[in-house]
Amino acid sequence: MRLNDHERRAIAEAAAEALPPGTRVRLFGSRLDDTRRGGDIDLLVETATGLDADEEVARRTRFIARLYRLLGERRIDVLMVPAHAPDTRPVVRAARRDGQLLAEIPR
Repeated sequence: MRLNDHERRAIAEAAAEALPPGTRVRLFGSRLDDTRRGGDIDLLVETATGLDADEEVARRTRFIARLYRLLGERRIDVLMVPAHAPDTRPVVRAARRDGQLLAEIPR
């Protein structure tokens, strides 16, 4: 995994401040491959329950804004989905299958 301790702590801190209880945040994509260089930070945010559209946008925006304050502006992609809802999009399936857990917000 190509995230240092500071980046992992920042993601966990931003998640705790911006996301609802029961949420899990996973890293997926190119940053999982230690042999590659560069690449954006791809995060799958799985909420314990579904959020209405306004709340999802507000929480996602707050999460990303906090990450920018902690890490500086860089390319960060955040994909939000309800944890227990089926999702057939290939990117979601791959993120769920291969992603590494970075943070879990207690209920």
